[in-house]
Amino acid sequence: MSEDRLIELETRVAYQEATLQQLNDIVTAQQQRIDRLERVCRELAARIARSADAAFKGSAADEIPPHY
Repeated sequence: MSEDRLIELETRVAYQEATLQQLNDIVTAQQQRIDRLERVCRELAARIARSADAAFKGSAADEIPPHY
């Protein structure tokens, strides 16, 4: 194997390693964002459930019984 060919292969490997590191960084950042969004969705779902429960309880208490 010629020295030029070896240098070319080493250069390619170096670029591939840099690209893999960039991709890994992107995937890590995306996973952190997904985790944050899932946490926000859970909090919003819990807040909606609490609001729905409060609205349901409040509306039943405010109703006039049918015999009036």
